[in-house]
Amino acid sequence: MTADRSAALLPEPSPPFPYKLVATDLDGTLLRSDDSVSPRTSEALAAVCARGAAHIVVTGRAVPWTRRVLAELGHTGLAVCGQGAQVYHAGEQRLLTSVTLDRRVAALAVRRIEAEVGPLRLAASRDGLDGAVLVGPGYGMHDGPLPVVACTDPAQFWAEPLTKMYLRHPELGDDELALRAREAAGDLVGVVVSGEGIVELLPPGLNKARGLSLAARRLGVRAADTIAFGDMPNDVPMFDWAAYGVAMANAHDELLAVADEVTASNDTDGIAVVLEKLLDR
Repeated sequence: MTADRSAALLPEPSPPFPYKLVATDLDGTLLRSDDSVSPRTSEALAAVCARGAAHIVVTGRAVPWTRRVLAELGHTGLAVCGQGAQVYHAGEQRLLTSVTLDRRVAALAVRRIEAEVGPLRLAASRDGLDGAVLVGPGYGMHDGPLPVVACTDPAQFWAEPLTKMYLRHPELGDDELALRAREAAGDLVGVVVSGEGIVELLPPGLNKARGLSLAARRLGVRAADTIAFGDMPNDVPMFDWAAYGVAMANAHDELLAVADEVTASNDTDGIAVVLEKLLDR
């Protein structure tokens, strides 16, 4: 009887988290405007992982621009970087997969787009763990800790393997530039808006869903087991792939239109709001 009473006093084990995989975009989603992750969001992610889920960062940033954030999070698992081009093992600090942009095709795409809209401001992300981001004249960069290399000779853009090109236009907004770029060169490259002032040229068919599916397969997790968080049009394929897509309050209209739920903004712990609700079920 004593043993039975003791067993009855033991706390019941916590039920597993409703999803086996939590996929989060980085900028505008997991990161606040000051480029930090809030303690509340960090604690919520730790809690879902303690309940059996895996967390994967799925970002447009290439690996060199992602590693610092992963280190600050203490993340030692997989991350999908470069819009799905790179699957990176943070604990082992190595690339598991990497897809590059055909440089001759990309150069042709840029020429076609410029023939339609006039001269572009260009930047390029080189492949690899330490691949530099080359920034051409007039492109400009947001303030922050992300390292770049000035590029004064356009030929340098095509000198080494690339994951993607960045485009800006002196007059056209992001959505208009992306539309015009697709019309001019959509048969050659993928075109996506991934943030304010960020229009990218990618290998055709490449997107976050493709990279996330590769990472999930390595973890033995299905799309049906996945909840995804994002804020920009480049997150649409990830939402289409995952069982449940949550857009931040600050999200682009294109993503809001396909989201299963809209949470608070990235600056007001939107990810934590949803995860805490699921943890309490």
